[in-house]
Amino acid sequence: MRNQQMKRHARRMRRNGLQPMVVIDSNGPVPDLAAVIIARGLRRYRSEIGPIALALVLVAASLTLHLSHPGWWIGILVTAMVSASALTLVGDRVGLALRIERLYAATVALSAGGWLAAATAIGVTYRPLPQIILVGTPVLSVPWWVHRRRRARVRVERTLAAWPEISQSVGLAGSRVMSAVVDVWGWRARFGLARGQTIQDAIGKIPALESALGTFRGAVRVYPTRDDRANRFELRVLNIDPHANAIAWPGPSVATITEPIDLGPFEDAAPARVLLLRRHALIGGIAGSGKSGGINVLMGNLSACGDVVIWAIDLKRGMELQPWAPCIDRLATTPEQAHALLRDAVAILEARADHLASTGRRVWDPSPQMPALVIVIDEYAELADDAPEAATFTDSIARRGRAVAVTLIAATQRPTQKAMGKGAVRSQMDVRMSFRVRERKDVDLILGQGMLSAGWHAHTLNAPGKFLLSAPEHDIPRRARAFLLSDQAVSEAAQKHAEGRPTLDEVSRQAPEEATTLVSADASETPLDESASLDGSESGESPEAALWSLVVTAPDEGIPVPLLIQASGKSRRWVYYQLNGLANSGRAVQVSRGRWRAIHSKRDDVP
Repeated sequence: MRNQQMKRHARRMRRNGLQPMVVIDSNGPVPDLAAVIIARGLRRYRSEIGPIALALVLVAASLTLHLSHPGWWIGILVTAMVSASALTLVGDRVGLALRIERLYAATVALSAGGWLAAATAIGVTYRPLPQIILVGTPVLSVPWWVHRRRRARVRVERTLAAWPEISQSVGLAGSRVMSAVVDVWGWRARFGLARGQTIQDAIGKIPALESALGTFRGAVRVYPTRDDRANRFELRVLNIDPHANAIAWPGPSVATITEPIDLGPFEDAAPARVLLLRRHALIGGIAGSGKSGGINVLMGNLSACGDVVIWAIDLKRGMELQPWAPCIDRLATTPEQAHALLRDAVAILEARADHLASTGRRVWDPSPQMPALVIVIDEYAELADDAPEAATFTDSIARRGRAVAVTLIAATQRPTQKAMGKGAVRSQMDVRMSFRVRERKDVDLILGQGMLSAGWHAHTLNAPGKFLLSAPEHDIPRRARAFLLSDQAVSEAAQKHAEGRPTLDEVSRQAPEEATTLVSADASETPLDESASLDGSESGESPEAALWSLVVTAPDEGIPVPLLIQASGKSRRWVYYQLNGLANSGRAVQVSRGRWRAIHSKRDDVP
C-alpha cells in the first residue's frame, strides 16, 4: 500500500514539473543486494579468511565447552597431539606432498588444540588466552597466506568457476568439472563430457585450451581417466616443467629381459617402463634430441641382464657404441661387418626355429644358458645407404625374430621408406620412442600413421632427452624424459657389467658355421657323389631315401645338416623332423651340433 502511495505521489510531482525524490524502503532491495555482495565476497576469498574463521570457531567452541563440559580438555589435548603426529607421518596421503607442509599442518593442529583445551578448562577470558589467539592467529596465518600451493588453489578454483564460458569458447560446450587437485607442478582436473563428445575432441582442442586458460605453450595435457570412461577426460596443467633439468641415471632397473625396462620418469613421476622381449623397437628424433641418451639407457639395462647377448652396429666407426664394447658380444663398425653380422643373425634365427620345432616348443625362453639376442643399430639410415643388401636380413629378423627371442632395436633421425626399406621392418616395430622432431609429419613416420592427429605432438618437445613412448602398454601421449648417463657413468657401467656376460648357446653358436658350410656347398660345382646329384628329386630318389643314403654313409664325425637339406630338397625343419625320427628309432645319432650319422650296427638298414 505504501509503495502505491509513493508511486501516485511521484506521478503528481511529474505533472507539476517537479523531479520526484526517490525514497527506498529500508526493507527493500538495498539490504538484499548488500547481503549478496557480502556472501559472494566471503565465498570468493574464503581461502584468505580461513585462519580468521578458524580462530572464531575456536572461540565459540571454547565458550560452549567451558560452560557445559570443562572436563573435556584432556581429551581435546590428546586428540590434538595425535592429529599432529598423524599429519607429520602420513600427511602425504591427504595431499600434503612436501615435508614443510606436513610440519606446518601439525604445528597449526597442535597450537589450535592446545589453546582450545586450555580455554575449555579455565575459560576463554582468562589471561593470557585472549592475547595468545589475537597474536597467534596472524602469525600462524602468514605461511598460509603466502604459500604458493594455497594461492594456486585459489587461482584454480577461480578458473574452474569460469569453465562454462571456457568450454563454450573452445568448442567443448556442455562439459563439466567433476574434481580438481593442485600438486607440486600445477593442477589437474577431471571433466565429464557432453553427450557425443570424446576424449579425441578434447585432445584436438589443446591449443585452444592453452589460450583460454592463459598458460604457456605446451603446458596442457589431456589424458583418459583411470576408469577409461569414454565420456570423461583428465586435464593436466603445468605451471612448472618437471623435466626442465636432466635426471641422472639411478642404475639398471632390471636383471633379466623378461622384465620391463625403466627408461625415465613421466611428468607425474611414474616410470616409463617398456618390455622388449619379443618386440622390436624404433627410436627416432633429430640430431641433438637425445637419441644417444635413450640408447645409453637401453644399453645400461641390457648389459645388466644375465640372459641377453648384445650385438651392435655403429657405422660411425663405433663412435657412439664403442664405450659399451666390454658388454657387446659383437660390434660391427663397417658395412662389410654389418652385413656379416646380420647374415649370421638370420642363421641363428633359423637354427633356433628348427630347434624349437624339433623339441616341440613354440617360443624361445631366455635364460643364462639360452639367452636372447638383441641387435642394436645406431643410425639405421647409414646402414641402408652403405649396405643396402642388409635390408633383406633386417626384414627377415623383423618378421620372424619374436618367437626365437631375436630382437631388433633401430635408431634413426627420420625412418622414411628409403631408410627403413620396403619390407616389414618399420611396421613390425611394436615399441616406438620419439624424441623431438623438426616437422609435424615426422611424428607419423616414427610413431605411426595418424598419431599426430591423435595428440602425439613430438614436434613440441623442447629439451634433449624428452620423448613420447608408444607401446602396447603405453597408448596415450605422455611426455617422459630419458635418464642421463654421463661418460663416466657409461664407462663404470660397462666395466661393471662386463664380467659374467652370457654367451650364445650351442644352437646359436653353430648356426653361422652351418650356414657358411651350406653356402660353400651351393657354390661348389663338384657334387659329393660324381655318379649322382645330391638332390634326390633330380635322381628320382625320394627325399627320405636321399637323406638316409647320406646319413648311412657318413663318416664317424657325421655329415652336416646343410648337406642333408640340399640332398633331400626339403626345409631345415623337415630334415630335423626326419633325423629325430631316426634317432628315436635307434638308427641315427647326433655326433655334434649340426652333424649326424647312422649307428654303425644298422648302417645296412633300409629306411
